[in-house]
Amino acid sequence: MPDNNTVERTIRPITLNRKNALFAGHEQGAQNWAILASIIETCKLNKIEPHSYLTAVLTAIVNGHKQKEIDKLLP
Repeated sequence: MPDNNTVERTIRPITLNRKNALFAGHEQGAQNWAILASIIETCKLNKIEPHSYLTAVLTAIVNGHKQKEIDKLLP
């Protein structure tokens, strides 16, 4: 019999974040929360430390990273 526990464990944090975003208090706040949670969980799935990644991306943007090269900043 197939076992889907691995998949369930993988998506559990994403699902919990989605449910928590329902209580953000404002539609824009919930949307921002969902975006940030998606980035963090994508980092985790790709074995990238989220804090370091976000620090590097924000630093690159502040230092003038070109918007047309945004794909280079993806996890």
